[in-house]
Amino acid sequence: MDPSVLIAAKRRVIGYLGFKNARFGKIDAHIATCAFSREALKKAAAIAESRGFRLVHGIVDSMWLEKSDATIDEYKVLCDEIEGELDLPISFEGRYKWIVFLNSRVNPKLPVLNRYYGVFEDGALKIRGIDLRRHDTPNIVRNCQRAMLSVLSEANNSSEFTALIPKALKVMKNYVIMLRAGNAPVEDLILEKRVSKNPGEYSNRVEQAIAASHLTKAGGSVHGGQSVSYVITGGASRIIGRFQSNCSMRGHSMMRRNMLRFCSRQR
Repeated sequence: MDPSVLIAAKRRVIGYLGFKNARFGKIDAHIATCAFSREALKKAAAIAESRGFRLVHGIVDSMWLEKSDATIDEYKVLCDEIEGELDLPISFEGRYKWIVFLNSRVNPKLPVLNRYYGVFEDGALKIRGIDLRRHDTPNIVRNCQRAMLSVLSEANNSSEFTALIPKALKVMKNYVIMLRAGNAPVEDLILEKRVSKNPGEYSNRVEQAIAASHLTKAGGSVHGGQSVSYVITGGASRIIGRFQSNCSMRGHSMMRRNMLRFCSRQR
């Protein structure tokens, strides 16, 4: 999309109220907060539309608006009006050159609420919800996405963005070639996931459960709440594991096919 002007107006209100392990979380409070947020968003959108803006995207604490030839002052005046009407502090985050809201896997016609990336007019990237932001993403994926976004960030509008897609895909292809050739550093292939249960309590053989199980058989100790780090170098149908006494993989050559090396560390 190529909106001439976009706004991200945001107010953090939800926190971890709905997180099951939050010390002070309560699902009823989370539901109520979302309900109040939706009502405030509806009223804010109505005010914006009355001034000629179009709501492009919105979530519980942010909204993105578009209006041809609108000035920054117009956005700031809109923020002041919304704040006055709703008695809710609101801030103008900036204007985008372009922004991408990623589609839902279930329904490609609908965007996912909190998964997007874009570039502000000052060149700063705004990234939410993609692998680059996840703590358990291996460095090779993180570095690949960062390099692709670096290419795409050169675009000043949607037309230039579209023209740069082949160049960005070439970056990804080079990473795939490096990985298939066995030239990727082992350190960049490490996956890290938290085990929510003790190894023997898993009914499904998910990767972190397999790693934890091999660690236990090798004489190590792992329980729910710890993280296991591991590298998969072959097919997932047959995984052989070996305990790695520490989490540093430096100095090791590429592992044999279907070999899983891993380590455990307390979080």
